Amino acid sequence: MKELTMKDAVSRSQAIRALYHELERQHHGSEWTVEEDALAFLTDVGLVGRLVMSQQGRWPKAGNASGELEHKLGECIWWLIILADRMEIDIEHALDGFLSRTEKLLKE
Repeated sequence: MKELTMKDAVSRSQAIRALYHELERQHHGSEWTVEEDALAFLTDVGLVGRLVMSQQGRWPKAGNASGELEHKLGECIWWLIILADRMEIDIEHALDGFLSRTEKLLKE
């Protein structure tokens, strides 16, 4: 499998979101707002919590918790990319800034 770059992830995420916007217009007459995207992200974050508990044997769940957890973690990263894009925040710049500031803080 080809290594995924951040630029590729952003581009592919934007393309997928555009397809979801089409479905939203078809089914609801309008695209989701940024706030609705944020709520969907938060819902998925909650599911990550339950799947982590299940994967660690602390929450009973039938099925493949590890496989579902992998999917949800990927989906949460996708949502972060989409939220940043919709609010005109450069996610690569934001991540680099966070990492740089945190590394500097922890080295002091």
